[in-house]
This record gives sequence, C-alpha cells and structure tokens, in this order.
Amino acid sequence: MQELLNKSKIRRGEIICGDCIEVLGKVTEPFADLIFADPPFNIGYKYDKYYDKVKKKNYIAWTKDWMTVCKKVLKPHGSFYVAIGDDYAANVKIIADELGLFMRNWIIWHYTFGQQTRNKFARAHTHIFYFVNDKSSFTFNSHAVRVPSDRQLVYNDRRANPVGKMPDDVWNGFSRVCGTFKERTGWHPCQMPESLLKRIIAVSSNPGDCVLDPFSGSGTTAAAAHQLARDYVGIEISEQYVENANERLADLRKQHQGSLFFSQTEFAELTRLLSDFAGSPQQILADKKLLRLFKNQFTARMSDRKRYSTQEIVTALKDLAD
Repeated sequence: MQELLNKSKIRRGEIICGDCIEVLGKVTEPFADLIFADPPFNIGYKYDKYYDKVKKKNYIAWTKDWMTVCKKVLKPHGSFYVAIGDDYAANVKIIADELGLFMRNWIIWHYTFGQQTRNKFARAHTHIFYFVNDKSSFTFNSHAVRVPSDRQLVYNDRRANPVGKMPDDVWNGFSRVCGTFKERTGWHPCQMPESLLKRIIAVSSNPGDCVLDPFSGSGTTAAAAHQLARDYVGIEISEQYVENANERLADLRKQHQGSLFFSQTEFAELTRLLSDFAGSPQQILADKKLLRLFKNQFTARMSDRKRYSTQEIVTALKDLAD
C-alpha cells in the first residue's frame, strides 16, 4: 500500500490522478478491504478525459483489464462491487467468474427520475454486482443495514425482528442525483448518491478498513467512506475531477457533522437510518412508536455496546430538523 502512495506522490486519504490499470498494476500486495467500481458504461457520456463510446470488443477487453488489477489488490477477505448498465452486465459477470470471484448478489438499483425515452420504456435501473474473494470468509455487517419491516411499521406484529429486516436485492430507496439536488456537485455528469454508497460501505467494511474506488469521478465513494470512519483510495484519470473531488473532501472535513451527544460517524449513521425509514425527523419525533423503533434500530446498527438514551436520539433528530 505504501508503495502505491509513494509512487503516486500523495498520502492515504486523497485521490490519485492516473489510469487505474497503470496505477494498480504497480501494486505488489493486496490493500483494499472493499472495492466499489462505477466505470463508464460505454453509452456516450461526456467525461473530461475519457471517450465513452468505443467498439464493444475493446470495451470488454478494457473491462477485463481493470477488473483484473482490482482483483489483484483486493484482500483475501475483501468484497468487490461493480455498478454497470444493461449492455455489459453479462460480460462483467463472465469476467468475474474467470477471475475467481464469487457472486453473492446481483442487485438492481431501481431509481426515480429515470432517463425518459420516446420509443421504448424508460430506463430506471442500474445493475450492482456484489462479489467476494472468498465465499466463506468476508465482511458482512447485517446489523448495519437492516431496515424497518411492515410487521413493525404497519401491522404491529410481535413476531417482527426488533432490529428490522434485511433489505432485498432490489434497492428502491435511492434516487438518482439530479441537477436540482443539493447533493449534486455540478461538475461531473454521473454522480452516485452518498446514501447508496454508505449502505455498501457499512455492510462490507469496518471502521479503519480501506475502500478503493478505481473510477473516483465526483469523489462520492471517498466522501461516504470518510463519514463512516473508513480509509479510502480513489483513482481518477481527469486532473480536473481530482482537483474538484479533493476540494469536496476538504470542505467535508471542515464541516461539523456531529451533535451534542454524537460523533461524526454516529451522526452519519443516524442520517443513513433516517433515509431508510423514509420519514422526516419531525414525523419520527411526533410518533412514540416510531421513535422507539428508530432508537432500537440505531443502537443495533452501531453495534458498539453503547446504550443510547431516547433523549440523545431526540436531540440529534432535532438537530437534523433545524
């Protein structure tokens, strides 16, 4: 890992400017606990330094090259997520099989604000493959991603698991980051939502682990990793995107994202859980049952043997409501 940073002349926790195949090809030892890759889909997006429309055979060969170097730097217990469109999803799966990766889930990210079309159904989904290096040894923090069940929220069923249910493999709760959204950076054409990355990082890594994004782009993976107390390495071919992403991360470090009782990491987990509840802080504060469920699930997600009082949760939610 130090070899990578020395050759790239930047410290851990920054974005490396370069081609991920060339940069990772120089690394001799695995360093990544988790890799999230959102490569260009070969559908004609206008990127700063990459032409996103090449011959199919060239794109498939390139996909195999970057997946190969990523596999090489993935730790034995590591996880590898790949976001990809319809046209090359099957090729990613075949390449992963050839590399000896094991697929745990083929996730469908179904989002609102899909790209509208005139002569076919609007596309409103992306494939997210979840692979691991070792099918019997990997990080999967189920407590960190459980969501409220209808048995809890609707039916008041005593058989409901008090810490919620596991999400299924169709993810409906994450909208695309559109131009009018506050989260939108405005300088990158294809930006993932932080909340989606936080789910992946929370479930497949632990605090202090290293998260690698070989196509860093807008820096969302690094931003999410930082908020969840993970280390990160990003690689991006565009000098301008690297500069902008580093500015985004610098601004994030300056922000006070804690509360009276909570650290930055706890506060980040609180906002992530709030998103999964699909309700506002005001709604939860006004409903004693919801507040109780929220507190119990937050405590389970943190899994740090710390007891959180109702008052601590109320204070943090009020901070979010302001």
